[in-house]
Amino acid sequence: MKIPVICTTVLVEKSPQAIPLGAACIASSIKNNEYLAKQCDVSLFAISQEDESFCQEFYTNQLIQKCNNQKGIICFSVFVWNRIFLEKTSSFLRKKGFITIAGGPEVTANPESFSDFDYLVCGQGEESVPQLIEKIIKNNLQISNVNPHIIPSSKVQVENLTSPYLDGTLNLKEYDGALWELARGCPFSCSYCYESKGEKKVNLFLQERLERELDLFAKENISQVFVLDPTYNANKQRALHFLNLIAKKTPNTFYYFEARAEFIDKELARAFTKFPCAVQIGLQSSDENVLKLVNRNFDKNKFLKGINHLNQEGVIFGFDLIYGLPGESLQGFKKGIDFALSLYPNNLELFCLSVLPGTDLADRADDLHLNYQKEPPYHVINTNLFSEKDMKIAKEISNACTFFYNQGRAVAWFNSVCKVLKVKPSAFFENFAKYIFDNSIQTDCDFSHKQIEKIQLEFVKKQLEQKNLKKYILLSQDLIVLNGALSRTTDTGIFETVNLNYPAEYLLSPYASDFDFFVKNVKVKPNKVNTKNLY
Repeated sequence: MKIPVICTTVLVEKSPQAIPLGAACIASSIKNNEYLAKQCDVSLFAISQEDESFCQEFYTNQLIQKCNNQKGIICFSVFVWNRIFLEKTSSFLRKKGFITIAGGPEVTANPESFSDFDYLVCGQGEESVPQLIEKIIKNNLQISNVNPHIIPSSKVQVENLTSPYLDGTLNLKEYDGALWELARGCPFSCSYCYESKGEKKVNLFLQERLERELDLFAKENISQVFVLDPTYNANKQRALHFLNLIAKKTPNTFYYFEARAEFIDKELARAFTKFPCAVQIGLQSSDENVLKLVNRNFDKNKFLKGINHLNQEGVIFGFDLIYGLPGESLQGFKKGIDFALSLYPNNLELFCLSVLPGTDLADRADDLHLNYQKEPPYHVINTNLFSEKDMKIAKEISNACTFFYNQGRAVAWFNSVCKVLKVKPSAFFENFAKYIFDNSIQTDCDFSHKQIEKIQLEFVKKQLEQKNLKKYILLSQDLIVLNGALSRTTDTGIFETVNLNYPAEYLLSPYASDFDFFVKNVKVKPNKVNTKNLY
């Protein structure tokens, strides 16, 4: 009877972006090992923290059942969000006679901090895990070590790796999406990233493999692909080549990229328009001196030039910002928000800084005055410039931005509303955070866009009334309602009829960005419009 080997992980959510790719890559490498293919029954198993049945007992029992009550080998893929949960699972399974192996970024960063696994595999595991399992089997599944045995990092030739998509380890239909690896490694050395101590080298997957995976994506007609390449446009010619290939093979699939704005020119921006996609850009801070402290370069002029190309070509893009960075205060973080939103991003993701173990930032934390949690998720508690109270305010601003701007799809009219209110975006979100609290609105609940829109309408109306700007209420309401309906039609394909106070063609014109000019020159004319007539 074959020995059961399960590659498993716990995902943070249920979405096409949350795919157990790391565990699947290990499972694929084991299945394609000639010796282990004869000795092992390999399977992939993942659950999400959002599953109704998610709990320690259910997960553990599922692993035992999948081993058919045999004493099997369990390979865990460990991340910040699932470390504690998986440690408890492993501790229980070891007592039952199972052999447990752990790998992933958490293990690689600080293996000495683990005690509840039999083996800890650092770095990429596609070669070292099969070799380890082979030794375990030849040793008749006997464990001689009481404490975890650490397997050091080994160099992996990515061109020799098997694809979990092509060999069927990952079922694309199950997730309706894919995490697509084009490369591993990063040419940069940002202090807060696990790659900060890496070899600053990018290893590229073979073009033949990537083309075959694209063909599979096309065959399965999946809806979206998240491209795993931290700086997709580091090599412009390669980036252009794959953009053209994607447009040819999967023109209807939505792609998500991570890119550096400084490397975007007109040609590249235009190539992003050949198929549906979005580009996420890691701004992190708008302060050059703050970014230097975390080994991140920032050329503001080149950055603005790249974003201008995206805006001119109509590319959907978003920014990432971090609060709690060394050398930055709450005021500096707010300036970053104001700078970012002045560029009309489709979304603005705001994160608390995590001082990840094994990173350059963790090594320099004391010198940089970073006080942070020593357990996952390793969030900064306070710095010499960012008090604990300010960190709480930053989190409230972050939640307000996510709900009002991102989930509320406010990009089309947000800056115009801020302008007429004479308030900066960061202050707008502070006000909205207070409104959320005063009205007991639980923003972490599952709101529909229509429900969020209702809250937006009420809040903006109150803000205009408080500043004696009632003459702009009808215009603001029209912009929110019309653009909201259009975004929902784009999202669902369902047309909507909306009631307006002004003609739709004027509301969708550049004139609507200047509230004062608009209300002076356009007469109120109640009407109905169907979004079908606006495409």
